[in-house]
Amino acid sequence: MSSLVTEPAGTIVRGRRRWLALPVILVGTFMTILDFFIVNVAIPSAQAELRATDAQIQFVVAGYGMAYASSLITGGRLGDLYGRRRVFAIGLAGFTVASALCGLATGPVMLVAARVLQGVAAALMFPQVLSVITVTYTGGDRPRAFAGYGAALGLATVGGQVLGGLLIAADVLGLGWRACFLVNLPVGVVTLLLLRLVPESRSETARGLDLAGVALVVPALLLLLVPLVEGRQEGWPGWTFASLAASAVMFALFAVQQLRLSRAGGTPLVEPSLFRSRSFLTGLATVLAVYGGMASFMLVIALYVQDGLGRSPLGAGLVFLPMGVAFFATSANAARFTRLLGRRTLTTGAVLIVAGEGCLTLVTRDAGAGVNLPLYEGLMAVAGAGIGMVGAPLLSQALSGVGSGSAGSAAGVLSTVQQMAGALGVAMIGIVFFGVLGGGSSPVAYGRAFAASLVCLGALAAAAAVLTVPDRWWGGAGSSSGSPASR
Repeated sequence: MSSLVTEPAGTIVRGRRRWLALPVILVGTFMTILDFFIVNVAIPSAQAELRATDAQIQFVVAGYGMAYASSLITGGRLGDLYGRRRVFAIGLAGFTVASALCGLATGPVMLVAARVLQGVAAALMFPQVLSVITVTYTGGDRPRAFAGYGAALGLATVGGQVLGGLLIAADVLGLGWRACFLVNLPVGVVTLLLLRLVPESRSETARGLDLAGVALVVPALLLLLVPLVEGRQEGWPGWTFASLAASAVMFALFAVQQLRLSRAGGTPLVEPSLFRSRSFLTGLATVLAVYGGMASFMLVIALYVQDGLGRSPLGAGLVFLPMGVAFFATSANAARFTRLLGRRTLTTGAVLIVAGEGCLTLVTRDAGAGVNLPLYEGLMAVAGAGIGMVGAPLLSQALSGVGSGSAGSAAGVLSTVQQMAGALGVAMIGIVFFGVLGGGSSPVAYGRAFAASLVCLGALAAAAAVLTVPDRWWGGAGSSSGSPASR
C-alpha cells in the first residue's frame, strides 16, 4: 500500500501521480488558513470604506471562523460518503465564489454574509486534505506528505500578515483591501483545473449522513465558540456562561446519540471507536495545547508590534518573516527530523517553543520602545522552528492508527479541535494580555502585557512537551527511534 492506491473505479494510481496530487490538495490548506490571517490587515480600510460598525467588522473575522469550525466534522464525513476529491472540489468552488463576493462587497452585511459562506466552503475543503493524505500516503511516505502539509500551514499563517500588507501597500489596480480576497480567484480556478491529478477515495462502510448528529453537533460547537470569541470584548455577560453550559449539554446529547447509532450498526458522524485509540486521544490533547498557544501567540505578537511599538501593517508583517522562515524550514524537513529523532521529535519541538517564548519574556518585559528587535525576531524564529517541528508530525501521529473508512470523520474531529483550541487560546490569553495592559498605551505597558501572555503560552508549550514524551504515546514500549507514522 505504500506505493499504490486503488481508486473506486479500479484505476491504479502510481507514485508519481500521488506526489503531483499533493501540492494540489495543499492549496486547500493554504487558502483556508491564509484567509484567517490576511483579513486582519484588511480590516481598518474595509471598515472605513464600507462604513461598518465595530460589531459588523468583528463578525467579518468571527463569522468566517465560527462557520468554519462548526462545519468541519460534517465536512469530513461528507468526504467519506461522497468522495473526498468531489467534496474538496465543491468546497474549493464555493470558496472561490465567496472570495469574489467578499472582494465585490458593497456593504458590511454583504461582506459578513460572504465571509460566512467562505467559512462553510473552507470546512468542506480542509478535512479532505488530511483525509486524502491519510488514505493515499502510508509508511515512510506519510511523514513526507504531512511535512508538506505543515509547510503550507506555516506559509499561510505567517504569509497572511506579509501578503496582506504587501497587497494593500501596492494597491494593485486600485483595489486596496479588496485585493486580499480577490487574490484567491486565480488560485482557485487553476486548482480546480488540476484536481484530476488527485485520486478519488471514499469510505466503503459509511452508508449515509447522520443528520441527527449534525443537528446536535453544529449548535453545540456554536454555543461553545460564540462566547469564546465574543465574551472578552463584551465583558463576559451572563449569556456567555449560559451558552457554555448549554454547549456542554448539547455535546453530552451528541455523544449519547453517536454511541447509540454506532451500536445499532449505523454510520455516526463521529466514529466512537476513534476514542479507543491512545495515540488519537493524546494527539487531540496535544493539539489543544499546541494550536491554542499558536493562535494566541500570533495575536499578542500583532498587538505588541502594531499597537505597542507603532509599526505599520506591512512593518508588522515583516517582523513575522524570521518566524515564518524558521517555521517553514522545520515543517518542510519534518520527515528528516523524524528519521533522526524518532519519537522525540515532538518533544524537542515543544522544548524549543518553551525556550523561545521564555527568552522573549525576558527581552520584552521592561524594554519599552527600545526592544532589541533583531534579538526579538531571532527568538521568535526559535519558537517558530519549534512550532513547525511539532505541527506536521503531531497530526501524522494522531491519524496514524485511523482506518481509511474513518479518515474523514477523524480529520473532521482533529480539524475541529484545532479551531476550538485557537478560539479557547485567544480567549484565555486575551484575558491575560488586556488584564495586564489595563488602560496603558505605552510601549512599556504593552511589553509587560506581552511578557505576561508569554508566561502562559510557555506553560501551554510545557504541557505539550509533557504530552509528547514518547511513553505517553506508546505506553512505554519500544525504543526511541523510528518514524512515529510507521509504527
